[in-house]
Amino acid sequence: MFSCLKEVERIEEENIKPLFVELGFSCDWDLLYRTIDPWCQRVAQLSFIDLYKKGHVYRSNEPTLWCTHHQTALAQAEVEDLERETKLNYIYFDLDAEGDFYFNFNNEKVKNKILIATTRPELLCSCVGIFVHPYDERYKGLVGKNAIVPLFGHKVPIMADELVEREFGTGIVMICTFGDTADIEWYRKHKLPLRISVREDGTLNEVAGKYEGLSVKGAKEKIIDDLKEKKILINQESLTQVVGVCWRCETPVEFIVTEQWFIKILNIKNELIEQGRKINWYPEFYRVRYENWVENLNWDWCISRQRYYGIPIPVWYCRGCGKVILPKEEDLPVDPEIDSPAGKCSCSSSGFTPEEDVFDTWMTSSMTPEIACGWKEDDAKFRRIFPMSMRPQAHDIIRTWAFYTILKAYLHEDDVPWRDVMMSGHGLDSKGKKMSKSKGNVVLPHRMVGQYSADALRYWAASVTLGDDLPFQEKDIKTGHLMLNKLWNASRFVEMHSKDAPKEKQELRSVDRWILTRLSEVISQYHEHFRVYRITKAKKVVAQFFKHDFCDFYLELIKYRLYGDDEESKRAAQYTACTSLSGILKLFAPFAPFITEEIHHSLFKNEDESIHLCKFPEPIMKDAESVKLGELAKNIIYEIRKWKSDNGMALNAKLDVVRIYTENNIGAVVDDISGAMNISRLDVMAGKPEVEEKIVNVTPNFGLIGPEFGKDTNKAVLMI
Repeated sequence: MFSCLKEVERIEEENIKPLFVELGFSCDWDLLYRTIDPWCQRVAQLSFIDLYKKGHVYRSNEPTLWCTHHQTALAQAEVEDLERETKLNYIYFDLDAEGDFYFNFNNEKVKNKILIATTRPELLCSCVGIFVHPYDERYKGLVGKNAIVPLFGHKVPIMADELVEREFGTGIVMICTFGDTADIEWYRKHKLPLRISVREDGTLNEVAGKYEGLSVKGAKEKIIDDLKEKKILINQESLTQVVGVCWRCETPVEFIVTEQWFIKILNIKNELIEQGRKINWYPEFYRVRYENWVENLNWDWCISRQRYYGIPIPVWYCRGCGKVILPKEEDLPVDPEIDSPAGKCSCSSSGFTPEEDVFDTWMTSSMTPEIACGWKEDDAKFRRIFPMSMRPQAHDIIRTWAFYTILKAYLHEDDVPWRDVMMSGHGLDSKGKKMSKSKGNVVLPHRMVGQYSADALRYWAASVTLGDDLPFQEKDIKTGHLMLNKLWNASRFVEMHSKDAPKEKQELRSVDRWILTRLSEVISQYHEHFRVYRITKAKKVVAQFFKHDFCDFYLELIKYRLYGDDEESKRAAQYTACTSLSGILKLFAPFAPFITEEIHHSLFKNEDESIHLCKFPEPIMKDAESVKLGELAKNIIYEIRKWKSDNGMALNAKLDVVRIYTENNIGAVVDDISGAMNISRLDVMAGKPEVEEKIVNVTPNFGLIGPEFGKDTNKAVLMI
């Protein structure tokens, strides 16, 4: 195991950590831990001992979810639903009873037989009972009689239970130990005998008679052949069913009786739902998914695994009296197969059998807040940090990582582990499918970083609504790359004109006050989005402001001032451009940490501090009148640009005279419009120009037309 650990550590050191660094993960690597480290093993074992002493942990010989491929027990959270096609097999059972009973199937009466429909004929050898619904008039005379299991010949009782679905199959159900959770429920409720036929490796045992040694699948095929040969299997129907499979290998899960360790959760489901409601979920609808999971739990948490690799369960069993022996806390971590308990058992025996099982991996991962906060190690630190502020995680492990972490925090500290939980989705392939090496659809981050930069990849990752999955499209990486190029070029332009730029606030013009007010509005929106983890919207507001307001308009508006001779106007433009760009860079920094850091140090040479250590900008101006003038200037410039483009003119082509007809007082921005559009004379006129107006196009407003004309909407539009 230790050589395996070393190999995993080498892979992490050579591949995973460098990739995280390359992607700009801003974490303190001095605080790095691995969940198999001795300290983490100690915390996991401390958790077990604490819960055992509080009565939350027990060991029991129970029907257990079992993966026959990995040959280990599973927790309910490790079982996934898989839809598949199968056959519903209609099999005759002989009745062992006096008197005549006629079973009617497809209008054919059969004497002293009953017909049962099952998808698992391979478990006939494990059949221990047959059930009908107590109010099913067809089978009232059967209850209390016995049936003979075909091929195997043992007798089983026929009983009544209201959980039988009268409409499924023939309305008669065979109970095996065990084919599904219903079998387990009926087995316990009616105190039925145990006939286990499936071994831990997925083959049938001696209970299966001549089918012993066959796999479950192989036995099913052979038994069906034999049933057909004996004309006992009289019909098969195609059926779509949902089966539980191991989440790792997709092997159908079996139910096998084994000795396992459990943490009690079924008795505190309401409390766990309440704990979930104390946490802020982003997005909120994932809280509902969490609650649905808790409400539908049917098993206590099985925490023992029959594996070699994992954290040992810290238990010995006294050979004299069978008592569970726990280690002293100061001796943790321990490996019971290597270490021995201190002293003798209370029964005076000194012989001990070590526990060979290891913990479910979530037994440790569920303690990550406690590990990070120094639980049971540094109480002052723990009380200062715990509960933590936020957990970022993917939505597919709500039922495992989120649920188990909430459970542990409640059982250990009667608290929540964090105040907020932020759910992310997954990066999918271009067709919206999960990326998998076996499918050959994995996009390696190293390649994207090498081709486009880490910033471009991060920019893409921040383009999805919180909680949603994001199909990978390389064009989206290119879009981010182009935006970052624009940021670089705009910064170079500002830098070129920022020599001796004043740091003190200048006498600003209306367009300067407009852009600073707009920046302040964006900062406020940005903070509000980040406060509730709307990262995509935060990125969007700053990107749109930078591209449209700052680059497309403001920089164009001030070029004539930067190149002109009016020093006062020039200095105001320099101050405003630098102030705006500084704020823009800080807002972009979480999405593009590398390019913003480079520009920050290049443009603001007196700033020794990293941009990532700077405070986020706060709103600096609020001037509604300047915003109104700035927006008017934007609209006017847009129309002049459009006119130039429509007439085949360069955007910087000189215009001798331009007349603007408006009722607004735009005198404060006339010079800026003239300078930006290279206009010799700009006249502002009241009223409307003397031009002939005619309708050249009509765009229907279906929001108004639809409610008025209903099904005749299309006719109305054609008439218009």
